[in-house]
Amino acid sequence: MANIRNRSAYFEYHIEDKYEAGLVLTGTEVKSLRAGKASFNDSYCYFHRGELWIKSLHIAEYSHGTYNNHDPLRERKLLLKRKELNKLEAKIKEKGFTIVPLSIFFNSKGLAKIEIGLGKGKRLHDKRESIKARDTQREIKRNYGL
Repeated sequence: MANIRNRSAYFEYHIEDKYEAGLVLTGTEVKSLRAGKASFNDSYCYFHRGELWIKSLHIAEYSHGTYNNHDPLRERKLLLKRKELNKLEAKIKEKGFTIVPLSIFFNSKGLAKIEIGLGKGKRLHDKRESIKARDTQREIKRNYGL
């Protein structure tokens, strides 16, 4: 099963909280996700009328799809409990917070889920620290064979 990760999210943001949300998808979108055909480039989450939506999540058209194929960049609704939605909506009204998609995966029941994170943007010096930490980890693995 495909586990698609947004690698740039951890580089661009400090992730404060993580949530697991359901996705409202069509059949061809699920088949494309199972094949691992999705991209998080510039995707983000926003609230509209009390519901959480994801924008710019690119799920490639299904290769064996017919005229029923989906629009790759359509906006998709995220499913969370009302309590979680209220908590997130209150947090993003604070300065600097945003909701970032982290990964898409299939749970044990075979349902497509998306992990979203409440993130605060990093400054340039924070990004440099991330690069330095990543390089030292790589060096340790190389030298000590971990």
